[in-house]
This record gives sequence, C-alpha cells and structure tokens, in this order.
Amino acid sequence: MLTARWILPLVDEPIEGGWIRVDQDRIVEVSRESVPSGAIDLGDAAILPGLVNAHTHLEFSDLVQPVGHPGIRLSAWIAMVIDQRRKAALHDRDDSIERGIRESQESAVTLIGDIATPPCRYPECNDGPEIVSFAEVLGLSATRSVDRMSAANAHIDADKNAGISPHSPYSTTRETIAACVDEAVRRHRPVAMHVAESPDERELLIAGSGPFFESLKAIGVWREGQFPWGERPFHDLIEMLRKSPSALVVHGNDLQDDEISEIAKHSNMTVVYCPRTHAFFGYPPHPVDRCLAAGVPVALGTDSRASNPDLNLWREVQFLLNHRPDLDPQAVLAMATINGADALMRRQYGRIATGCVARFGTVATEAKSIEDLSADFASRPITAY
Repeated sequence: MLTARWILPLVDEPIEGGWIRVDQDRIVEVSRESVPSGAIDLGDAAILPGLVNAHTHLEFSDLVQPVGHPGIRLSAWIAMVIDQRRKAALHDRDDSIERGIRESQESAVTLIGDIATPPCRYPECNDGPEIVSFAEVLGLSATRSVDRMSAANAHIDADKNAGISPHSPYSTTRETIAACVDEAVRRHRPVAMHVAESPDERELLIAGSGPFFESLKAIGVWREGQFPWGERPFHDLIEMLRKSPSALVVHGNDLQDDEISEIAKHSNMTVVYCPRTHAFFGYPPHPVDRCLAAGVPVALGTDSRASNPDLNLWREVQFLLNHRPDLDPQAVLAMATINGADALMRRQYGRIATGCVARFGTVATEAKSIEDLSADFASRPITAY
C-alpha cells in the first residue's frame, strides 16, 4: 500500500492524501479515505501514473546529439538521417534500442510506441517499459514497398502487440498506406504515421514540387506519378487512417483547422505531439491548442535522439508547462499518460485505477494546492517507482 501528499489518478480529480493498494504488480484499490496503518508513505511527493512515450525511434538512441542543427529544413535533415541509418550495423542498432529503453525507464516511462525497422530485437526485461513496436513500411517503388510490407508482416506475426507504420505520405505510396491500414484492421493493431510534419510536405502533396521533390530526386527515390496527390491530401489521408483500430497522427505540426475538424470526427485518432523536436525544427506554434479545443486527443512523444537531446518524456511535459501557458497543466499530464496509452491500445497503462499496471512516477512536492503542484512539476524531476 502506498500513500503520499498527492496522488494523481488522471481518470479522476487529484487526491490530497489517500492511498493505493497494489497486489502482484496491479492496482487493486485507490482511495481518498484516511490512510490505514502499514502503508508505505512517500511523504512530500506526488504519485503519478508511469509515463507513456507515444512516439520515438529507439534505434537512434546511440546519438549523443541531434542530427543537423536547430532550424534545419526537414528534407535536409531526413537525408542526413538516412545516411546515419545506412552506416549503422544491425548489432549496433540492437545496442541502441537497449540503451534507449534504459534511458526511458529512468524517467518513469512505462509504455513506449517505437517505430522499428524490421528485423529488430528488443531485450527481455521484465521490469522495463512495455513496447508497442510499429513495423515501419516505406518505399515509393513497388519492389521496395513489397519488401518492407513482407518484413512488417513477419514482425507483426512475432509480436502480438506490434502495430504497423506507413512512414509518411512523402515516402510511402497511397496503395501501401491502404495495405497497412487493411493489415491493421485484419489483425486489430494500431497504426502510426508521420503526418503534416512541415509545410514542405504539403507543397509536395498538393503541387508535386518544392524541397521534398528536390530531396527525393537527389537521393534517387523519386518516382513519376506518385505526386501530387490533389488539392486535399490530408483529408484523403485521414479518410484512410480513420479505418484503423487506432491511428496515431504523428507530429501534425502543419495541420490546418479543417483537417483538425476532420480528425475530431473519429474518436480512434490521436495526434502525437513531440514538443522539443517541434522546437528543434523552428516551426510556428503547434496547433495543440486547436486540437484539444476541437476534442482531438493529443499524446506526447520524444521522437528520437536524431532530433532531441534525450528521451526524457517528463522534459516534454516541462517544456509545455514552461512554454505553453495556454494549456491546462492537467491536460498536459493526460497527454503524457492516459492519451498515449489509449492510442497505443494499452488501457491498463497511463492511469491510477483498479486493474491498471502498478508502475508510477514520483515528483517531490510540498504543494498545498493544484496550482503549486503544477509549478513544482514544471521545475522538478520525476523518479520511477
């Protein structure tokens, strides 16, 4: 049994005092009543659900600093990342994945949505974060698409929790995206896709021109007839993704109001916002406020060390608490926990409630009010418990 100054269930109002009863790694009771004798008292601390990193690429966890420089154009950055990936040996990638898992665990992350390049191997770690591994599929040629789809199917066959990830509309054909969604529907698995990352992506899809056109030609993967998509490419994409059991719209930096409204019509769609990666590229303010106002669930991700100095999801929370005062702190916490868990189809994570996984984060606090508590969250580290 655990108690502390504050308990934040996320599915209910914060509890001042109260206690949590745990049995065999599961929460069996949460109470606001007086604390029974024998409880483990964490004292001046807040207990939160373990965090959920809804989007990362663990295979880049060996990088000591982001690729490129702040403000780099996305198309130029992608070319550098491709070069980085080609240089990595398979065993190095496995080591990077393990390193990223350990780093995530240290910041109280208990569930990870990882974009994986099959074949890949995850270490066996009973007390580590659970991983929903999205098999990445990309390619603008028929041969490449078939090869990656075959690898993805083998990956999903081997992992009952795995999802599938058509990489992005600038790197994956419409036919392959549809095939990925069909596979997700057949197997009842989640889909994750990079969508509306930058205005350059929109230009490619609408006009078939711009920096992405030049980049795709330069790296030798441009295929005639794949672009443009038409006047409303993201509406077309949303129409495809909405059929998935759960669709993670990753980044969404350039989503427009009409596209947000379209996403809001589908309760199985979640926008995944990666705040510090968004800041690294120097984009205009993220439409997270408009997403939330429209009723779109938003989850948080770190993205990878290729665009972020670390995989500490709590620092994404703190970034928003310190840089987006327009956002409700409780909504930000939900973005780092319950919303990500729901999007990853793992509802036993991200909340303190009966039947859920008993893994927590704790933050030191002497706060006597929710406002003071939020201020402490903005400046103090989180510890896994």
